[in-house]
Amino acid sequence: MRIAQIAPLYEAVPPKFYGGTERVVSYLTEALVELGHDVTLFASGDSVTSATLEAAWPRALRLDTSIRDQIAPHMLLLEKVRRVADDFDVLHFHLDYLPFPLFGNAGTPYVTTLHGRLDLPELQPVFDTFSEAPVVSISHSQRMPLPQAYWLGTVHHGLPARLLTPQPHCEPGYLAFLGRICPEKRVDTAIKIATMSGLPLKIAAKVDKVDLEYFKTEIEPLLAQAPNVEFVGEIDEAAKPEFLSRAKALLFPIDWCEPFGLVMIEAMACGTPVIAFNRGSVPEVIDHEVTGFIVEDAAGAVAALARLDELSREEIRAQFERRFTAHAMARQYVERYTALIDARTRRRPALRSVAAG
Repeated sequence: MRIAQIAPLYEAVPPKFYGGTERVVSYLTEALVELGHDVTLFASGDSVTSATLEAAWPRALRLDTSIRDQIAPHMLLLEKVRRVADDFDVLHFHLDYLPFPLFGNAGTPYVTTLHGRLDLPELQPVFDTFSEAPVVSISHSQRMPLPQAYWLGTVHHGLPARLLTPQPHCEPGYLAFLGRICPEKRVDTAIKIATMSGLPLKIAAKVDKVDLEYFKTEIEPLLAQAPNVEFVGEIDEAAKPEFLSRAKALLFPIDWCEPFGLVMIEAMACGTPVIAFNRGSVPEVIDHEVTGFIVEDAAGAVAALARLDELSREEIRAQFERRFTAHAMARQYVERYTALIDARTRRRPALRSVAAG
């Protein structure tokens, strides 16, 4: 199958550090190539892939300080794809709703994976208007605010099976927080849980410019008062296996409807239990009392920490391999691609018949 993967230009594919969407696009692209498909990746020019790379902008916008209008490069990306759309069997976009007006009547079937939050009121008229635009959710929870959208299904994220693995000589000794510092991720609650439990906490997280003031005013004072908490900063893929393998548990005390939560399956890949608040996608990703514990608040998280010995790190890794590998994700997407192509093939004779009549 000839497949186009169209990524955002904010980060390279894969990103050097944090960047959930671009990371998933990379995992999916590489898995599709490994499964024997002819894949072209439309992304920034500093991306690295075994597929054919079509650079829509020289480098990731995050690294290009000269860019002030980040929509402009994406307009060029869409036009670049439109001009060669007929060369593909299917187009797979990761650009939210941007492709809807341009590709609704295109000859090549397309699908968009929605990676972000969908509970914003301004999205309602968009999906009312483009009610026939085929979309995929990354969790069942994510799609709840938009029942009117044309959902082809839910495909959970996956990681390459050997990307993150348990490190056998790492003795778990601390709690871990991994990802990004922002109010809804509630690193402050993670610090509270660590303080209540008396366990050390290591925070490996990115601080975006937009969240810098929050970090300085809300989180840094907490760090100064918590000698058992260490702020590590942003880490790359190479550092994650040891960081997670040395953790007794990953804390995921979110305060919003997380669409997926890639860090949960990163922890599972290393055999590390996850203690997560019961929000958003968490009940779909975590098997309660198997790969971790789903709790309601900080007190519940502390109580769950006392039960970690009930869990098997080997079984956590095995559950990851059963549910969340990149190949499993890619096969599910191929099923969606095939359904789109078959529907388009059936539709064409009907349209010719109507035209002739």
